[in-house]
Amino acid sequence: MVTFNAFISGCAGAALTDDERALFAESRPCGLILFARNCQSLAQLRTLAAEFRDAVESDEALVLIDQEGGRVERLRPPRWRHMPPARVYGDLYLYDPEGARAAAFAGARLTAAELHDAGITVNCTPVLDVPEAGSHDIIGDRAFSFDPDVVGDLGRAVVEGTLAGGVLPVIKHVPGHGRARADSHLALPRIDASAEELIEVDFRPFMALCHAPLAMTAHVLLPAFDEKRPASVSPVIMGEVIRVLIGLTGLVMSDDIGMKALGGSMGERAGAVIDAGCDVALHCSGDFDEMREVARVVPPLEGDSAGRFAAAIAELVQPQAFDVDQALMLVREAGGSVA
Repeated sequence: MVTFNAFISGCAGAALTDDERALFAESRPCGLILFARNCQSLAQLRTLAAEFRDAVESDEALVLIDQEGGRVERLRPPRWRHMPPARVYGDLYLYDPEGARAAAFAGARLTAAELHDAGITVNCTPVLDVPEAGSHDIIGDRAFSFDPDVVGDLGRAVVEGTLAGGVLPVIKHVPGHGRARADSHLALPRIDASAEELIEVDFRPFMALCHAPLAMTAHVLLPAFDEKRPASVSPVIMGEVIRVLIGLTGLVMSDDIGMKALGGSMGERAGAVIDAGCDVALHCSGDFDEMREVARVVPPLEGDSAGRFAAAIAELVQPQAFDVDQALMLVREAGGSVA
């Protein structure tokens, strides 16, 4: 049995380079995350996923992508189907909750079918962030609703639709990015809400889906719990908040450690998120020198983290049969543009 190391890596292009293949064979990351730069065709994606799994010598290695719908889609028309943003389902929920749940499930199931066909085993969705008036548009219509209970309800539909398609979902961005007034890709957002406000609103969707197999952190500062350290590198937030108060039981990966919300070298960032309590560090850029630096510092995936990884893998099933035309009709009737 292969022992993975506690990181997920990107790669530079549509095929692994010899250097990437050698690095992955030596360091055995537990996953590979794909971006538009990595995606050219169905056959190419299948080959790339197989190349990665061959390099790490395990079919259990995860292949991830962000295919939320709306603005965040790495696979785009005309080769792949465009799906609507999450807010479409939230708007429908206002007058037809049952129809919104059915449409959100259908949209997730349609996306999962395309990903499964390409050898991709993880979709980094649903977004469970709860925005507020005046918050940065980095979340925007990626969020289902301003109501945390609606977010949790529709998030559950997407989790279930994704799993039914033989793909693992990732709830994000725990413990909540919705109030942020800055884009954590570019700066560290500070969220000055009280602990009571965060528990009542921001944490609620994550509490509702606390048994999801995979989760991704938010690079945000929450002074109500830790005045100095962003959530992803805070042992207080990773432990007392995410694991105990919110109660997440699945494997937790950091958001991309290359984002400017974090400081230090890539090695220092990777070490910091692991030391704080993330099971896995996520590094997305495909920059080979950075990849090598991360690979040098992360530990083996072992203990509770290995158990969570195994539990997530166990939730991968063969896709259930479904009616594609019916699913497309549900999404379109919800008001979603499907191309």
